[in-house]
Amino acid sequence: MAAQDFNFLLATDSYKITHYKQYPPNISKIYAYFECRRKKGSQFSEVVFFGLQYLLKKYLTGPVVTEEKIQEAKIFYQMHFKQAVFDDEGWRKVLEKHDGRLPIRIKAVPEGRIIPRGNVLFTVENTDPSFYWLTNYIETMLVQMWYPITVATISREFKKILAKHLKATSGSLEGLDLKLHDFGYRGVSSQESAALGGAAHLVNFCSTDTVAGLLMAQRYYGCPMAGFSIPAAEHSTIISWGKNMEKDAFERVLDQFSSGPVSVVSDSYDIFNACKHIWGDELKERVMERSQDSCLVIRPDSGDPAETLIEVIKILEESFGCSLNSMGYKVLPSYLRIIQGDGIDLSSVDEILQKLSDEGWSAENVFFGCGSALLQKLNRDTLSCAFKCSYVETNGKGMDVYKQPVTDPSKGSKKGRLSLRRNSDGFIETVESGAGKPEEDLLVTVFENGNLLQEYSLEEIRKKARLQDEEINPTLHNHKEELLHNHIINGIH
Repeated sequence: MAAQDFNFLLATDSYKITHYKQYPPNISKIYAYFECRRKKGSQFSEVVFFGLQYLLKKYLTGPVVTEEKIQEAKIFYQMHFKQAVFDDEGWRKVLEKHDGRLPIRIKAVPEGRIIPRGNVLFTVENTDPSFYWLTNYIETMLVQMWYPITVATISREFKKILAKHLKATSGSLEGLDLKLHDFGYRGVSSQESAALGGAAHLVNFCSTDTVAGLLMAQRYYGCPMAGFSIPAAEHSTIISWGKNMEKDAFERVLDQFSSGPVSVVSDSYDIFNACKHIWGDELKERVMERSQDSCLVIRPDSGDPAETLIEVIKILEESFGCSLNSMGYKVLPSYLRIIQGDGIDLSSVDEILQKLSDEGWSAENVFFGCGSALLQKLNRDTLSCAFKCSYVETNGKGMDVYKQPVTDPSKGSKKGRLSLRRNSDGFIETVESGAGKPEEDLLVTVFENGNLLQEYSLEEIRKKARLQDEEINPTLHNHKEELLHNHIINGIH
């Protein structure tokens, strides 16, 4: 049930409260849809659908309209517009006729599904003809789906890159789910952003320090513990010892966390000196005493990410040696690893792993942490997310509607009732103008008249979002991309 202290009537762009006066007379149905528009030249060709269940549970489920909330909204909008434009009688009818529950139906892609851009992801329509104006009233809130979808999509793109290099340099994908650690909690705009973004990353990985995301996965997606972390030092715990006692600071961490992995930021003064003379000499025996299950993870945190990491790994090789794996790539001893958390984005991760590979090193040696590039350096335009009306009923007659701006054809919208199907060629496509077959429709009714009808666990979502073989094997992936490109330019998709 939605939070009782949240006033849904105030959760919209204010101009929308005037729209009930603007629709045609005798209109009884408004039907709209959400998509991530296809955009030529974008680095993202597909999206991960995630986050709707949270929004529905948190804000829309159950009775969300009360007389107190109507009165609060009436006073607020009177002050805001300086005239009486709020439809308090309309909302009072929702309260009286539907016990304050929203007479709305939402059909959506199952969460975790990977959908090519340019396809419908969910549809919204009123179920009571008296409340046609509700469909687009809730647009404001529902379009905020852009955020968890975008984070889940970017996180999965990271996973593709990591999987490609890990498979090529180690022969397996062991440990892939822990390869990208969420460092983004402090870099987002709010607690809710941290929760939504953090949970979206957990669709693809099990490594995070963003507690808010774990709590969301627990409370809204039925996962008791979706991600894991290890004890780790920060600069304050190192520099508080003083510059001349960096070795003592490092040793203190080893003493306090003798079992289990531990991460130590080592660039407070000179990362290369720390690796060569402290870790690789003064504390060398202490490091070698550790095991794979209690490995030391050294963290550089400044400088050019690729150059610094390669120099660090070479210094560690000189002190601790290495071995060759089954693919012929070098691997540090199992008690020693590196995590790079500074300057990480999709481009730099690929660059770093490629340079490591070129130098003969396996991707097994390194983990990554990512903050703002994962949770904050993105916006609604990253995936061109849009919500548009596509069908109406007036005087009992249905009509397909659309927009088609002469100044920007890419902003043209879809027509009519929509369905999503996998066609005979195996490609997912949107069928417009009500021409789809119900039995083929991939959209599922998840919300109707205030009730949540479908619920997904994080475990189910993760299974749907798993990487496919062709996404790990570059040859297969390029062939799939070529087929999809041909499918699109032929006007089928």
